[in-house]
Amino acid sequence: MDWTQVIGLAAGVCTSTSLLPQVVKTIKEKKAEDVSLVMLLVLGTGIILWIVYGIRKNDLPIIATNAFSLLVNITMVILGIKYKKQKPL
Repeated sequence: MDWTQVIGLAAGVCTSTSLLPQVVKTIKEKKAEDVSLVMLLVLGTGIILWIVYGIRKNDLPIIATNAFSLLVNITMVILGIKYKKQKPL
């Protein structure tokens, strides 16, 4: 493994775990008013594109880190929907 791969893996780990503190906070507080679902959907789209890119390049670190990222993102979307306050009509 060369330094380029090490840097790529480190970057992937950092970006794929970046949403974990928000997931933990949302679970603890059981509220998600400040979470932008649109941002999460755009982020999810980008992650899916990264996974497709990794598959096309046959690059396992890109695929693995972004697959984990997608799972965290989906978890956050579910929590965002579950804990978002309903606005009265």
